[in-house]
Amino acid sequence: MTTAAEGGELGRADHGWAAGPPVDRDGELALLSAAVRDAAAGRPGLVVLDAPDGMGRTTLVNGLLLEAHAAGLRVLRADGAAAGHTAPLSTVRALLEPLSYGATRRPSARHPTAQPGEEPSGHDVLPRSDVRGGDVPHGVLDALHQVVRRAARERPLLIAVDDAHALEPASMRFLAHVARRLAGLPVLLCVARRSGGGSALLEEIAALPMCRVLRPLPLTPGGIGLLARRLTGKDVDDGFGAACRAATGGSPLLVTHLLTALRDTRVPPTADALAALGAGALEGFRACVVRLLDGQPTTVRRAARALAVLGDGTPRETCARLAALDPGVFERCLAALGAVGLVDAQADGGTWSFTHAQVRAAAVTGMSSDEKSLLHGLAARLLHESGAGVTEVAEQLRQSPESATRPWARAVLREAAREMTLQGFPDRAVELLRPCVPPGHEGTCAPELLLDLGLAESRVDPSAGAARLAVALDRLTCPHARLTALSALAGALMRSGEVSRATALIDRCREYGTDSAAAASSAQLLEAQLLLVATGHRATYSRLLDSTSLDLGLPGDTAARRALLASRAVVCAARADRVAEARDAARTVLAHGTPVTDAVSTLGTAASVLLYTDRPRESAEAFRQLLDAPHVAREEAYPTLLALTAEAHARLGALGEALRTTTAALEGVTPAPATRLAALPLAVRLHTLLDHGDLAAGTALVQDLPDPLDDEAWQWNEVLCARGRLRLASDDVEGALDDLTECGRRQRAWHRTSPAVSSWWYWAGRTHLARGDRATARQLADDAIESARAAHLPCALAQGLELRAATEAARHRPLLLQEAEAVLATTSAALLLARVRVARGRALHRCGDKQAARAVLRKAWEETYALGAPALHAEAHTALLATGARPRRPVPSGVDALTRSERRVAKLADSGLTNAVIARTLCVTRRTVEVHLTAVYRKLNVAGRRELRFVLRAADEGAPHAVGA
Repeated sequence: MTTAAEGGELGRADHGWAAGPPVDRDGELALLSAAVRDAAAGRPGLVVLDAPDGMGRTTLVNGLLLEAHAAGLRVLRADGAAAGHTAPLSTVRALLEPLSYGATRRPSARHPTAQPGEEPSGHDVLPRSDVRGGDVPHGVLDALHQVVRRAARERPLLIAVDDAHALEPASMRFLAHVARRLAGLPVLLCVARRSGGGSALLEEIAALPMCRVLRPLPLTPGGIGLLARRLTGKDVDDGFGAACRAATGGSPLLVTHLLTALRDTRVPPTADALAALGAGALEGFRACVVRLLDGQPTTVRRAARALAVLGDGTPRETCARLAALDPGVFERCLAALGAVGLVDAQADGGTWSFTHAQVRAAAVTGMSSDEKSLLHGLAARLLHESGAGVTEVAEQLRQSPESATRPWARAVLREAAREMTLQGFPDRAVELLRPCVPPGHEGTCAPELLLDLGLAESRVDPSAGAARLAVALDRLTCPHARLTALSALAGALMRSGEVSRATALIDRCREYGTDSAAAASSAQLLEAQLLLVATGHRATYSRLLDSTSLDLGLPGDTAARRALLASRAVVCAARADRVAEARDAARTVLAHGTPVTDAVSTLGTAASVLLYTDRPRESAEAFRQLLDAPHVAREEAYPTLLALTAEAHARLGALGEALRTTTAALEGVTPAPATRLAALPLAVRLHTLLDHGDLAAGTALVQDLPDPLDDEAWQWNEVLCARGRLRLASDDVEGALDDLTECGRRQRAWHRTSPAVSSWWYWAGRTHLARGDRATARQLADDAIESARAAHLPCALAQGLELRAATEAARHRPLLLQEAEAVLATTSAALLLARVRVARGRALHRCGDKQAARAVLRKAWEETYALGAPALHAEAHTALLATGARPRRPVPSGVDALTRSERRVAKLADSGLTNAVIARTLCVTRRTVEVHLTAVYRKLNVAGRRELRFVLRAADEGAPHAVGA
């Protein structure tokens, strides 16, 4: 097969130098020129060009022909792959015909060395003989060799044979015969073959002592850049050459067609543009790949199809089985695909991949849809048998509808669909399951399969999902499956706004179960599910609250009752209604429930109740225990759980832990396409960054956020609050007021009116103060104080008192802030306490009490340093300096201030060992242990071992210490 030179079509014999000499071939051309000069001087030469298709083999042959003609050599050329050269010695006769007696035609026009008017000078008649296959009589070979010898005596001779791997055996024997008898003849014999192709005679020729074997290397990035400038007329960026080489393997043929396609489609020659090309772009390049593959042996084409179907990185054993090839044969095929620049495969048996998406697409071009379906079905079965993941197997089954109806395939697709749903891709789950339920066959499919499809569809299209679930519900017999169907059907109806139909399902649920206890449990679980599902739709949520009971007197002895308790408690906590009862209900749920027996949503909801009732330390502990369960990370609500955990840490003052937790929650999420699952983590992270004083990072975080007003979900309310606070910190007072006012309106619509749920009212009050509107700020503070006092919410009460103090005259502020400080003294809200102390110290200073102000501010200055809150610490430092104090440095405190020896002693004391036992364990004196423990108590601000245990465990959880928490 004749391949193109750079710029040529596949199969052209053009010399390919119209756009300039070949790039990266200076060494090869120099060696060929030297061989031509030797032949012109009467010395023999033997060259084997060994290169894969597309590597410029024919280009080098044509360059040799041009050199030979310029040196005055007679040129004889033949093509082993030419049409009609299948009979024995047919290629030899075409090669030597110009030397035969009475030849009437001139050298073929495809010979670039042919000159107008050049006449053949041969006078020999080519010998005739009956030759069968490769069995050529020695006399015939000798006679043909005599023709060559006589021609060489008249004039130095070049014999060039391209595509020698395709030669019929008889002609191959003649070339080997001549190669062994070149001594003393001014003949240069050049044999060009495909790498790895040809007979043993070709290997024999290459092994002769006088033979020079040329193996052209792939183009370098620099050479590709030069070629790109020739063909496109444009300069290319530094990375384009390397990217183009990776996409083509450096094959001159593929590089040329890729550059030509880029030029014709006006795609800029840049690395980014090349990476963005999909499988359907640049048809010219793809067609070139198809033709290159068509020229490969059948086994190589089969291997390429198997690789394309299975995809990059599939184990080689599986690929070989799909191609129905012996492993050794497959490895050689893979090496051949790598040699022509289509596959990047490691020689040590490691991973492999196609060089470009278009190459993979070209490998299956020409296959019918039935062939593709069959191949994908076989691939799915092989992957399943080899233990591949269900997602990988399901992707193959998705492209083979016939295979998807088999029992084993349905099981795989169902499992893969569940994983997609858990990962938050219900549309992919629907795509996987629909082939299992052909249209019109719903009545014959397994009801469990209909249930799975309905569960996925209810998240994508609630109306279609509800219809599918209703059909499944009528056919299901398992009580647990019926409950699942009922819950999903209720959720789909809620999303469609059909609240009355959804609540009516609670009565229907009581019909199921073998006894009244089971029926009641199912009804309770369903009611809990309705409350949780409704939190995604504001109007539906409001309507449901008007028609449901919020009784918190249920015992927590069953999972169903705990689920109902948690869902009711969070509603009460969010509305500041019966807060103490809601807190007790949450504690009951957490005391009796575990991640094994209860749903993650139940335990997460109970933990959030503690957060919304101003118990951040209890909440953080509950979230920690829940997140330690191995299966929780696969839940759809996992980012929300992490966000609530981070908020608990932030309220405790553990800003570093809050940032780390939100980082985990936002892993793989970009702000621009952020969904409601990412909204709460984004809001908590922004609040934490502002507490940390990192205004630049906060601005960058919200720069590409979608408009929160486009989604009514309550999670976006918190984004509005955080963005309003950021705008206030950036002196955009009017923008901040717009965000915070809208946040308050939406929070009231969602019945999230407790001042402990969100701090929007506090920052709205601060914004009104920035505008000079003290009356509105005072009203916001009074409303929060009234609600917090009635509900016994200490943190919200202290925050309201701080805001109220800011609206009062200077002489009235210290008393309000002193009350706020006293309220916080029994809580674990360390950061809020430090902020109140800074405000109180400033208020005392304005009232002229410098000594008291200095004492309060110094304490706040040390606390903010221990908490790692640089912005508030700097504020405290400035206020402290204003009082005339000259603080040198903060007093070391906290767990991080402990030395290594002090930490060891503290750990042993925490484990219950006495001082004497600790001394013997560490091989120190008892006095040394006492000194270390005294330093530990001072640095941790604790009175004894009981408080020490609490502080050390809190530090292990990432929470700061607060006395009396």
